[in-house]
Amino acid sequence: MLNENQNENEHHERDANLKAHLKALHRQLQETDNVDPELETLLRQLDGDIDRALARQADNELDQNTYGLSSRTQELAARFNANHPTVSAGLRQLGNMLSNMGI
Repeated sequence: MLNENQNENEHHERDANLKAHLKALHRQLQETDNVDPELETLLRQLDGDIDRALARQADNELDQNTYGLSSRTQELAARFNANHPTVSAGLRQLGNMLSNMGI
């Protein structure tokens, strides 16, 4: 029982850290000039997909469609890198967090 509660607390903390990181990325994006609308749309889609993945993970309903978010995040970071290196760095960190979560 103790291990189960500890695992649940760790998952909750990890999810909270991930969501805080996503909020920070959105703030960075809002403070950035001349963001390509396509990249902004892709980031919003990724954000929604991450939220859905976290909900499915909490319900133990991860499936094959859930995986790959880390790769998508890394691809998006590469696209932001040239003009927005700060956002790109945050996206790479987010991708690493997702990878560590197995998403």
